Amino acid sequence: MKSTTARRITLSVAVVAALTGVAACGSSGSGKGDKAAGGTAINVSPIAALRTAEQSTDKADSSKVRSTTSLGNLMTMTGNGALTWGNGLKGDLTITYTGGQMAEMMSKLGTSSMEARYLPDAYYAHMSDAYAQNTGGKHWIKYSYDDLAKFGGASGSYMKDQLQSSSPNQSVKMLMASGDVKQVGEETVDGAHTKHYSGTVNVADLAGKSSNLSADQMAALKQQLSQAGITTDTIDIWINDQNLLVKKSEKANTSKGVMTSTAYYSDYGVKVTAVAPPAADTVDFAKMLKSGGAGTVSGGSGTLSGGSGTAS
Repeated sequence: MKSTTARRITLSVAVVAALTGVAACGSSGSGKGDKAAGGTAINVSPIAALRTAEQSTDKADSSKVRSTTSLGNLMTMTGNGALTWGNGLKGDLTITYTGGQMAEMMSKLGTSSMEARYLPDAYYAHMSDAYAQNTGGKHWIKYSYDDLAKFGGASGSYMKDQLQSSSPNQSVKMLMASGDVKQVGEETVDGAHTKHYSGTVNVADLAGKSSNLSADQMAALKQQLSQAGITTDTIDIWINDQNLLVKKSEKANTSKGVMTSTAYYSDYGVKVTAVAPPAADTVDFAKMLKSGGAGTVSGGSGTLSGGSGTAS
């Protein structure tokens, strides 16, 4: 495989993995293992309950995560691991591509899965031995959030903001900010009694409320979201009797097809340790772009633009 092609493929795969992996931590429906106990709207304001859940989930500091994500014919993938968010996002997820174009790209790189490691200032992707042949034997790619913001324009700046502040309770905050939240029933999720809440979020409006983007960056982001066909995001969350988020589901239309993401959270308070990979086994994303040419940058920017909405 030519090194430039490998760089382009890896940029797309790894950046999408970073976004969708965090999106699982930030499709409507009950999913396997869930048993509905009611489906009609309950005329009780859920804001107070959601505020308690948001605070409880935030204080829990860490959890195990398992997720499934799909985006049109671009990809279907699963994520499994543990994350902590008390002092910036940290943790490890194993991302496995099970279908779509991204699975085909990963196959060309000699594997179907990769390790995604999150630290407060950067995201790292562990690639296969076959890919390492193009990087002097180095397996890890470092994606500095500052570099992603620089190369991704407004959507890159928003992605940086989301990656550095992401946690499971983000989805609870999103529902509270939507003005469209309702309790739709009580259900059993993974054997636990839960209350199910649902609402629809305007992605651009929420970005304006929840990010630190300037007016010019916000205008550019709205234009990129429009080009990506992203307007609203339907969010469903399930809260257990300990006021902790145990499941989150999202569904949004994009220019690349329908995006759905479902995540389950368990073992709150689990110990999570994540450190930067060995420098001798790490190559920097920005240096890869400089040596890869404009085509690689373009491919990366397109991925960032298309992915920013899913990271919300």
